[in-house]
Amino acid sequence: MTGEHWFEEVADHLQSAYLRYAFTRSTVEEVDAVVNDLCLQPGDQVLDVGCGPGRHALELARRGINCFGVDISKPFVDLANESAKQEGLDELVKFERMDARQMEFPGQFDGVISLCEGAFGLQGGPAGIDAANLGGDQAILTGMADALKPGCLLLVAAFSAYFQVAHGDTAHDNFDLMTATRHEITEVKNPEGITLTTDLWTTCFTPRELWLMAQASGLEPLKVRSVHSGENWTGDAIDPNHAELLLLARRPE
Repeated sequence: MTGEHWFEEVADHLQSAYLRYAFTRSTVEEVDAVVNDLCLQPGDQVLDVGCGPGRHALELARRGINCFGVDISKPFVDLANESAKQEGLDELVKFERMDARQMEFPGQFDGVISLCEGAFGLQGGPAGIDAANLGGDQAILTGMADALKPGCLLLVAAFSAYFQVAHGDTAHDNFDLMTATRHEITEVKNPEGITLTTDLWTTCFTPRELWLMAQASGLEPLKVRSVHSGENWTGDAIDPNHAELLLLARRPE
């Protein structure tokens, strides 16, 4: 693993308080969509990249789907494993601390997900490795593509550049027009209510950019649609009024 990622400090402070945020409210509905989009069946194997405390992976396991979650935050991974144990799901779902840019799971999974900007899209700021700010996210997408069995599907969420331009306060958000990365200083509270003032960097994408990145990773892109975690995952088109884009792609046979 490389040196510390900037998100580790944020996640280590948040711990279980992460699940209090509004964007985590629609887990069941989101997993309904995941199962439908990826054509999943009980017994399938799914990789959850940037799994956080494991809300999507645990819901998949409740439906009899095996899941392996990876996240760069050890406290998140520990919380997820403890939740799996408490629910009696630890035979179906496991979690491990890992840098998503360094994944190596050749052809092991029936489906791969990275949702709610769990890893993909968090490679800006101090994590950036090139001027265009695509290298880290491209590495993650390529690792996800390689993890798929031939003919299987992945689902990746990314923050929408259209939404940022239409609705963001570019001066307040400190939106970098070259790297399309939004930098904000915010406060997050841990389970005890202690506040941490911290920096967040979120890279924003256009649908075309996600399409081309998928192709560069050897995938066959199928669709990009607009969603908003915690609010609305039912849309079937691209809409600048929704905060996220969702890419569906297949690994060719």
